[in-house]
Amino acid sequence: MVPVRTKRAVNLAVAVAALGYFVDLYDLILFSIIRIKSLEGLGVPASELMDKGVLLLNMQMGGMFIGGIVWGILGDRRGRLSVLFGSIILYSLANIANGLVDSVESYAVVRLLAGVGLAGELGAGITLVSESMTKETRGWGTTIVASMGFLGGITAALVGDVFPWRTAYFIGGGLGLALLALRVGVLESGMFQQLRELTVRRGDFFSLFRSRARAWRYLSVILMGVPIWYVVGILITFSLEIGTALGMNPAPHAGRAVLACYVGLFFGDLGSGLSSQVFRTRKKVVGAFVLITAAFVVVYFVTAPSSLTAFYAICGALGFGTGYWAVFVTIASEQFGTNIRATVTTTSPNFVRGSVVLLTSAFQAGKDLFGVSGSAVVVGIVTFALALVALAGLEETFGKDLDYIES
Repeated sequence: MVPVRTKRAVNLAVAVAALGYFVDLYDLILFSIIRIKSLEGLGVPASELMDKGVLLLNMQMGGMFIGGIVWGILGDRRGRLSVLFGSIILYSLANIANGLVDSVESYAVVRLLAGVGLAGELGAGITLVSESMTKETRGWGTTIVASMGFLGGITAALVGDVFPWRTAYFIGGGLGLALLALRVGVLESGMFQQLRELTVRRGDFFSLFRSRARAWRYLSVILMGVPIWYVVGILITFSLEIGTALGMNPAPHAGRAVLACYVGLFFGDLGSGLSSQVFRTRKKVVGAFVLITAAFVVVYFVTAPSSLTAFYAICGALGFGTGYWAVFVTIASEQFGTNIRATVTTTSPNFVRGSVVLLTSAFQAGKDLFGVSGSAVVVGIVTFALALVALAGLEETFGKDLDYIES
């Protein structure tokens, strides 16, 4: 029998996971906002801004790739709470350290550490919330968590545009450390506590690949989410370079593009989460939002360059289309048993984020052959095709009982 959680305990778990993800996305998106400003502050010449920016982004995403595996395994072996608060401590301290760097090299190291810290919060939070709520209502909880995160992205866009870049990092670090005060009163997942009493192996990452069917299920979950970070990691983060390549004059401001995107993401996430609960389906909702995003990507390249107003409006529309993050992470949590659930729920979104390394590498490799905008188009076509194929092979998980073990 899974221990029953009081309404207060469930609400507190949702609140801590949501606020943790707020600070998580604040830091993650802040770099996109102050990338150019911070590099210029470190004396990087204009001709090297894009290459150094890609280096730092890849270091951050590489850290998330590593951290996703480490935190995921710890989440199934040590508990959801230990990972939730351990990751908050690490990325908060890394945020403060970001404001103290004095070279690109030290900046890269700290972005790597920040990436490791950022990798743990969402998966642990979503797993804790999913296992603490009923199967009929957990979608509401995960939607609240993700929506608060996107508010963190919006806050980062505003803070990064107004404050000096070092101050913006200090603010993020302070917010994260303040959040630790809420640790008292948050209870561990009842399903995990029950699992600890069994002899089953927990957090076995490699068990995901011992079965061909399980490995494809895991890969499909990851591919389903990659279009989100194609949009954020390429079309939005490098909106200045792509807009310039499309002949825009004046060129778009990256901070405003990110702000518009994250306003759209907030409403898209609410819309997808609400739709999945009302229509009682995760899979169809994600499919619809992937297709909506693909349509707006076409508009981004064809119509958006006509004016800055149109460009920012399309960035907002792209944000709305990619606002299926909460449903995506919920699906990941619902696809696997309790003994590897935290591993999957933590690694899959971080592998999606980490896919930015592959996406930006492919984007850079294709610039000489297709040009800046052409390379972005080619990478997008492959990304969306793989996502739709992967989604087609996954089972519907709305209302699925999560109290089971993977053999």
